[in-house]
Amino acid sequence: MKILLDTHVLLWWLADDQQLRPQARDLIADPANDIVVSIVSLWEIVVKIRVGKLQADMTEISDAIEREGFRLLPITLASLRELTTLPTHHRDPFDHLLIAQAITEQAAFLSQDQNISKYPAQVLSH
Repeated sequence: MKILLDTHVLLWWLADDQQLRPQARDLIADPANDIVVSIVSLWEIVVKIRVGKLQADMTEISDAIEREGFRLLPITLASLRELTTLPTHHRDPFDHLLIAQAITEQAAFLSQDQNISKYPAQVLSH
């Protein structure tokens, strides 16, 4: 199964944070799953670092993504087109684009954000 990680899920996985539920850990650790990290998540992390909402090292994060064997997902025109059709159930523009990517990539979106289930994407909210 192709699984797109929400930004918080990525950070929790890399930090071995206990907020990440066991079911989500199992999905990410399963070698049969294709784990995808969007450039959108990396952009969100950089923005949060720059405004002081997150203390993290982008080099460490990018090295860890590569070490984990996660695949990077670029922003495509298809995802931007899909984004224009999505309702705005909440105000997070990063989540909106991640959801559009999950839809266009036919990937399950792994998130613990309860607002995500309101969108027309396959959501794994573990």
